[in-house]
Amino acid sequence: MNLPRAFFRYRDDIVKELASNIHGSNLAMYDMMRYHMGWIDKQGYPQNAGGKLVRPTLLLLACECVGGEWRLALPAAAAVELVHNFSLIHDDIEDGDQERRQRATVWRVWGEPQAINVGDAMHAMARLALYCLNDKVKSPSKILQAANILDTTCLELCEGQYLDISYESTFDINIDDYMLMTDLKTASLITCSLKIGALLGTDDEAIVRRFERFGRKLGMAYQMIDDVLGIWGDETVSDIYRKKKTLPIVYALEQASDQDRVKLLEIYSKKNINQTDIRQVIHILNRLHAEKYSRDMAQECYISALRELGEEGLSRPKFRELVKVTDFLMDRKY
Repeated sequence: MNLPRAFFRYRDDIVKELASNIHGSNLAMYDMMRYHMGWIDKQGYPQNAGGKLVRPTLLLLACECVGGEWRLALPAAAAVELVHNFSLIHDDIEDGDQERRQRATVWRVWGEPQAINVGDAMHAMARLALYCLNDKVKSPSKILQAANILDTTCLELCEGQYLDISYESTFDINIDDYMLMTDLKTASLITCSLKIGALLGTDDEAIVRRFERFGRKLGMAYQMIDDVLGIWGDETVSDIYRKKKTLPIVYALEQASDQDRVKLLEIYSKKNINQTDIRQVIHILNRLHAEKYSRDMAQECYISALRELGEEGLSRPKFRELVKVTDFLMDRKY
């Protein structure tokens, strides 16, 4: 499935806004940020290896859907993308991931202390980026609300990461536990993006709340698809290597026979997992139809998200464009 047009329509302006925030002295710290964003390689030569910019794209689309001028919301789009990337830099350290987007992670190149510092700096830059709304938005109250939403989201991200890490050392978790972790770690920032976008585009609080509810369920569905791709859509099956308690694994632990559950516990209790272990885990997951369960659950969540949003009071062309983007997020192969 090809990338929807919205990802290209906003991209140059989002990157320009981000670049205007990632600046400063000649400290190499800023090159570390540019490297993480995919703009340069380790030697400082230009590259184009950035991500899809999902969250800022959703923010700008939400703003347009409610009748707002998307260019005025660019500082907020940059802010949510900076928050997303500060969390990725820290996640890579905490998870021990050596690669992101087929490139060495920041901590792998420059060490953990520098990567922690770079992530902290990007977090600070996110709030500074948001303050640039002062030059575009005439409502101080809306800017304060946006800052409150962003800060609350950062706290939720940390809470979600806490749960994700704590789940690695226990098997006493169920689907409800998984849903709570996913709501905080993934859905919160997607919700933040859509809610702030709508907030900056309309004074109708009911519509803003609709985008908030839409974002929560869309974010949950988005993570469920990620969980599927982390096992069946990735040649390295990285989620199993990392012993993550993703939806297919949590479902399998709940539904497996005593024999299969013992095998899963045995494998996930190992210090290191090998290819034989991975084949055994996938065999158990396939026998339990865990992929279908996860995809079906994601689709139910997505359909519910669209119902929460509805089309009333929204620009029909922009609503259709938003649905094309969210359909892509649900049908993607990467």
